[in-house]
Amino acid sequence: MTVRVFIDGAEGTTGLEIRERLAGRTDVSLVTLDDARRKDVEARRTALNAADIVVLCLPDDAAREAVAMIANERTRVIDASSAHRVADGWTYGFPELGFDVATARFVSNPGCYPTGFLALVAPLVRAGLIPADWPLTVNAVSGYSGGGKALIARVEAEPDLAFRGYGYALSHKHVPEMRVHAGLTHAPVFAPAVVRAYRGMVVEVPLHLSALPARPTRDDLLGALHATFDGAPLVRVHDDTPAELLLSAQAAPSDLLHLYVFADADHARLVATLDNLGKGASGAAVQSLNLMAGLDPLAGLTV
Repeated sequence: MTVRVFIDGAEGTTGLEIRERLAGRTDVSLVTLDDARRKDVEARRTALNAADIVVLCLPDDAAREAVAMIANERTRVIDASSAHRVADGWTYGFPELGFDVATARFVSNPGCYPTGFLALVAPLVRAGLIPADWPLTVNAVSGYSGGGKALIARVEAEPDLAFRGYGYALSHKHVPEMRVHAGLTHAPVFAPAVVRAYRGMVVEVPLHLSALPARPTRDDLLGALHATFDGAPLVRVHDDTPAELLLSAQAAPSDLLHLYVFADADHARLVATLDNLGKGASGAAVQSLNLMAGLDPLAGLTV
């Protein structure tokens, strides 16, 4: 079986990586538009309705417009924007957390930061180790490729730019999906930053264990993570506690998500490391596509 796939917005960072991952696969046939037609509304409409699965790599408003252009009940959609991540009728594209991506018609690709945060927090909330109304903080740094072409150009044009903190208005677009899909009563405090590495990401959630009602131990936290992710080929729960975690400026592409728990009797640091362009974007979209089409779940992925 060959699945017809149209990537709407294939010239952006995420779209280009998805196209590269699908190129040459015999189980996928790409529906493409040349440069003269890729912004033509009628050409896009035809391509959207001709595909079995559409992957949207567009700004939020353009993604909503693209969905509205699909005039059949057959075409399925993976949206890599943040337009539908908490929308009714859309399935969140994080199958390891129990979301039924395989049978969904509309799948919203998770954000890169929420992927790390949710992997660390959602299992602990579900296990009752963190109350749903607990005040949480998430600190994170990402490679600059996640900011798109404009930020890539800016960083590469400014050799002295090593760190860029942002999100100080406390209204980052990733926060709603963090709250909703972790099952939280209110949003965490989110402190994101970009560092001078092209790809890669570190997401950290600190906890005061002795203040939590359940007073969980490190073994309790690890147990909940293992119960959720053991057997998931793209998620590694580490029992070890390395002295340091490094983010390489030239990290190789990867679709793995690594989870760590550092703790003493009173405090814990939950840490996730991942490739913001892998499991944090393009890799997650390809994983969802594979599941939706009934193909090898790991095809096109780097494990």
